[in-house]
Amino acid sequence: MSWLLWALIAGGLAIGEVLTPGAFFLGPLALAAVAAALAGALAGGVAALITFSIASLLSLLVLRPIARRHIRQPALSRTGIAALSGRPATVLRDVDGQDGLVRIGGEEWTARTYLDGQVFPTGAQVHVVEIQGATALVAE
Repeated sequence: MSWLLWALIAGGLAIGEVLTPGAFFLGPLALAAVAAALAGALAGGVAALITFSIASLLSLLVLRPIARRHIRQPALSRTGIAALSGRPATVLRDVDGQDGLVRIGGEEWTARTYLDGQVFPTGAQVHVVEIQGATALVAE
């Protein structure tokens, strides 16, 4: 009769795994519970408990790292103007606190210095700190 209890536990763990995607923690335990149900049907309660303990440890140590490697989500990539922060830029027209022009990648942007009092001459290499509207705020 212990096999029925282990089968119910396996079903509950499998449902839990489906409802919590990405963790892959309950799945290996569900497999161990299936092994325990088989052992319970063949040998009885104590054998099922020992089988569950060993199978859960082995499945967590072996299967979980493999699954985690394969379900890695790609890092979120920044798009639009958020992708410009931190990028290098070349000064095309002197940049000060009021006005300027830079090339970021292949595009020309109006620019101002990020910190007051700075001036970057034509040809200087700067970095985009932030984009405000259509203006790049740049610094060294």
